[in-house]
Amino acid sequence: MKLAEFNEADRTEASAALRPCADVERWVDQIADARPFASSKELLGFARDAASPFTPEEVEAALAHHPRIGERPTAATAEASMSRSEQAGVDPADAAVADALAAGNRAYEEKFGRVFLIRAAGRTAPEILAALQERLANTPAQEDVIVAQQLREIALLRLEGVISE
Repeated sequence: MKLAEFNEADRTEASAALRPCADVERWVDQIADARPFASSKELLGFARDAASPFTPEEVEAALAHHPRIGERPTAATAEASMSRSEQAGVDPADAAVADALAAGNRAYEEKFGRVFLIRAAGRTAPEILAALQERLANTPAQEDVIVAQQLREIALLRLEGVISE
């Protein structure tokens, strides 16, 4: 969607464009209500500020839609399509990495009670696996900060891909 179209869209349409980036109602509402934006840079800056911080409740709600790393969603939604693209560096045919990610995901979920979230775009499978193993040593409080930051990064990358000049 072009920025001009986003600026002129009705609120429902604008919100629908934003929601796959981060399904955080407050964030979506703040951005939709702040239109029009003079540039993509202004939009991204506003979105960054609105996402700082995401509350623990907002993170939890947004994580309900995120697949496990290494598991490609099959749904035909915009969010699923974005996730498949972001996880392009994870080759499901690499059985050793797939098995290690699956084991790491299970350990992470047992320890933290949620899916492991990382900005996968631009990262290789070994980098993601190393981050997962490293983050398993974190405390829940440390991990809360990291997960919120990863969600912000994902939201902004997705927004950049959804709305252009």
